[in-house]
Amino acid sequence: MRSFVPSEGYSEVSSGIPVAQALRTVLVNGGGGFLGSHLCERLLQHGHRVICLDNFSTGRRANVDHLASNTRFHIVEHDVRQPFDIEASLIFNFASPASPPDYQRDPVGTLLTNVLGAVNTLDCARKTGAIVVQSSTSEVYGNPIHSPQHESYCGNVNQIGPRGCYDEGKRSAETLFFDYHRTYGVDVKVGRIFNTYGPRMRLDDGRVVSNFIVQALRNADLTIYGDGQQTRSFCYVDDLIEGFLRFSAAGSACNGPINLGNPTEMTVRRLAEIVRDLTNSRSRIVHLPAVTDDPRQRRPDISRAMAELDWQPRIGLETGLARTVDYFDGLLAGTEKAEVV
Repeated sequence: MRSFVPSEGYSEVSSGIPVAQALRTVLVNGGGGFLGSHLCERLLQHGHRVICLDNFSTGRRANVDHLASNTRFHIVEHDVRQPFDIEASLIFNFASPASPPDYQRDPVGTLLTNVLGAVNTLDCARKTGAIVVQSSTSEVYGNPIHSPQHESYCGNVNQIGPRGCYDEGKRSAETLFFDYHRTYGVDVKVGRIFNTYGPRMRLDDGRVVSNFIVQALRNADLTIYGDGQQTRSFCYVDDLIEGFLRFSAAGSACNGPINLGNPTEMTVRRLAEIVRDLTNSRSRIVHLPAVTDDPRQRRPDISRAMAELDWQPRIGLETGLARTVDYFDGLLAGTEKAEVV
């Protein structure tokens, strides 16, 4: 498997956790996932000891295989729905299914992963005095009636719909984080992730960027659910991880919630066209019935992140997509070669 390094421009000085700072033991829940593995990699590059906790239900060991030889990297196979007691001074809670096919496959498990996972993570932080950073989501805004979405917006969520297990799981986790902060003094931070893409997404991830790229590389139909006029804002993974590193290093007064995403908004149809052009694909763009509760708009207001973290995305969509296409092209070549053999 290829090893991907952070984009140019992210140095120890620009990142949130500089090498000059006292080195930490950092626990990354969900460290085998798409985002978690990139976070583990960046933390190791800054000299920290990293513990990757994952039950590998949706994450993959292949995402962290290239880190296994590092003596400062350790894997703990564990389900966050069960209590754990691990000494760390900084905890990132990235443990949850994140794509609709994954979280709808086991909706009860998804809700419990977010709620019980938050409780167990916060209890661990309460015992150890760790700073704990929650990866929340733009899905807390539901199908928004305000755009762009500012952190003060309370959202428009269908709590009994098929996406409710994830949306309400993340909303409940946010409630727990701030209640533990107010009640027990736990040092918490809540970051809301908007659509993020990049290397290490799964072939069968089910999210729009990976779907389009895999379909285009195979010259299969690019499938759009609904009319394609729904909008999304796509953030490259290196930008997102940089935002979380800066957030984790900010003072205790900076606890969020804070939006982390790219404010450039586009239609899903336009994304399909860009992917088709980048891959020189012969794919047709076809429309399928709309998905229940699919949000019509996604666009973060990142003014808080800009002011408090001095952060904004640097990597343009076509640059990020080209890197992601290259990753999937290599992944497909290996997969399809193996299938032939």
